[in-house]
Amino acid sequence: MAKDPVCGMFVEEKPESIRYSKDGKEYYFCSNQCLDEFTQPEKELKKLKMYVAISIALTIPIVILSLPHMLPIQFGDLLPMNVMHYSNYIMLALATPLQFWIGWRFYRGLWDGIKARASNMDTLIAIGTTAAYVYSATVTIIPDYLPFESVYFETAAIIITLILIGRLLETRTKEKASDAVRKLLDLQPKMAKILRKGEGEDTEEIEIPVEQVQVGDIMVIKPGERIPTDGTVIDGLSSIDESAVTGESIPVDKKNGDEVIGATINKSGLLKVKATKIGQDTVLSQIITLVEEARTGKAQMQRLVDQVAKYFVPAVLAVAIGVGLGWYFVGDIGITFSLLAFVSVIIIACPCALGIATPAALMMGTGKGAENGILFKGGEYLEIAKKVKTIVFDKTGTLTRGKPSVTNTIALSGFSEDEILRLAAIAESGSEHPLGQAVVNKAKEKGIMVTNPELFEAVSGHGLRARYANHTILIGNRKLMQDNNIAVNIDVNTTLSALETQGKTATLVAFDNKLAGIIAIADTIKDNAKQAIDSLKSMGIKVVMLTGDNERTAKAVASKLGIDRVIAQVLPQEKEQVISRLKSEGEKKGAIAMVGDGINDAPALAQADLGIAIGSGTDIAKETGGIILIKEDIRDVVIALDLGRKTVSKIKQNLFWAFAYNTGLIPIAGGILVPFLGVEIFGWLPMLAGLAMALSSVTVVGNSILLGRYKPRFAAERKIQVRKDNEKIYSDKDFKEVYAPKAS
Repeated sequence: MAKDPVCGMFVEEKPESIRYSKDGKEYYFCSNQCLDEFTQPEKELKKLKMYVAISIALTIPIVILSLPHMLPIQFGDLLPMNVMHYSNYIMLALATPLQFWIGWRFYRGLWDGIKARASNMDTLIAIGTTAAYVYSATVTIIPDYLPFESVYFETAAIIITLILIGRLLETRTKEKASDAVRKLLDLQPKMAKILRKGEGEDTEEIEIPVEQVQVGDIMVIKPGERIPTDGTVIDGLSSIDESAVTGESIPVDKKNGDEVIGATINKSGLLKVKATKIGQDTVLSQIITLVEEARTGKAQMQRLVDQVAKYFVPAVLAVAIGVGLGWYFVGDIGITFSLLAFVSVIIIACPCALGIATPAALMMGTGKGAENGILFKGGEYLEIAKKVKTIVFDKTGTLTRGKPSVTNTIALSGFSEDEILRLAAIAESGSEHPLGQAVVNKAKEKGIMVTNPELFEAVSGHGLRARYANHTILIGNRKLMQDNNIAVNIDVNTTLSALETQGKTATLVAFDNKLAGIIAIADTIKDNAKQAIDSLKSMGIKVVMLTGDNERTAKAVASKLGIDRVIAQVLPQEKEQVISRLKSEGEKKGAIAMVGDGINDAPALAQADLGIAIGSGTDIAKETGGIILIKEDIRDVVIALDLGRKTVSKIKQNLFWAFAYNTGLIPIAGGILVPFLGVEIFGWLPMLAGLAMALSSVTVVGNSILLGRYKPRFAAERKIQVRKDNEKIYSDKDFKEVYAPKAS
């Protein structure tokens, strides 16, 4: 079975199946429609390559034949006289297919604009080249009709060739986007090794196609192999190369309980991974979908450019006609030079650079985002990111890790902290409560051996009672201790109150009716969250926390992060209302962004001007958000907004240069230099106009490419942190310390 790269359906790999070969790889499709969509950029690229090659082949001799006409008279014998005698006819023969066959796409664009009652960029190209061609053809066929013998076939030819080269580069970029999708598909391994029960209770390893892997299957991944699909490590320790998906070059260490991404590479140890997501639900499939969506989206600023073109083109036509008629009737320079002035204005005002100013920058911006694990669903989200003045964070799972963990272990009555933790872990090992599991996980992290209790009893609303080695262990609140006649003195109460003020759940631990210690549990703040908040505030962005948690806990977290405004105890549907209210408050102060990870955040993500979803969050959150952060590093929010600002800045620079060329040189094209250089300057203007048009496009593309040098914030710090984390894991991985139970 093979995966359709367009729709994602699985197709049988049969000889009669619809398939297509690319770079030595076979792709299968469910229908011809999917095949056509897959191959369209490549077909368009092949067609354009052919057209450009023919256009260049026709243009070069046209330019050579036109040289004697353009150069001073002493160079007039550059070509043999018999060639010179027929040069106009030869150029006409070469220019005709170039104008009406190769250049037919511009006439089609002109006609589409007429039908839509709106001008477009093809309008100027079609009118300008046609004017130059018709004038030159008239001079060639009816030489006595016009007073001058000069022809300008080369002008129309050069313009068409240059624009086609620009279109070729644009299509090449689109085809590269398709290549990116294909490369992503190629990352997916075709086969997976899984464990299946054979006869009796024996388990055997079998190899199956990856599309047959089911949720819950145990996959075996050897060193050097790609992980077939998303899952959770259940056995083994290894480092994973996630660079193909996250962009991180340094391998990430994985152990029991850690999630792994399909298509990433297992670098060292043997891993057993339980499959959790398959097919379209995997991270890789979602990335492929986003890449495809990003190709088709049109940015808000691009729509603005299109709107401007509707008025810009008619204005240019009006100016060109006015210049031509003005020189003819007022300037009295004759039809030839008047027509050249008309053609020059049209050519130099051709908004080709205007057309690529926005997409070129957006393409670079989304590419830099993807390199850093930040996926923009469309170029418009880069533009909105620039406008963000207020950002709203969900708490649990976004600013915090989203799961409880032990933060404090306080020993009393001569017990050690490790002994307190061991006793609590033994008692909680029989509990399925998240707080209990947090205690057990903490003990295991510290290498403390945890055994099961002989007796386990949950005390509803108060805690639990356990029996181990003929000893009684109690874990719970003040009421549980009171009911069992265990004294809780004023100092302990003060400590409990202080921990609770910090938003922590404080639990008392008693051993054989004697108070032994306190264990505090809380949802801990993510690494670097404080740094991210500080950076956002330095950018002039207001930060708000929006959570369904209680106000005390929310304020405790906000205080540590430096967040001034907290909106707590909010239901999911109320989160949307809060975002609406904030939008109305900041209507004239910029856009509102929402950062979240859960299903309960989805309405707020949709309501916000910009939804930012954490990659580790729920699928519905990621579907709703306009930006997805693949990594859990909250600092990527800062990078996303900063990249939006940098990209929009490049777009504005591009638009400036485009308009500078298109409008600033119109007076020259219109003949402002005639009083100084004479009317003969009109003979050079069309070619100079074509050169200026080409330079404007080169300037815009070159300026956009500079965005590729963008260095995200925290890049150096992040690499150092990853190295430190890896060193810690490798140095501690074999460390075990077993605490024996206290003697009775």
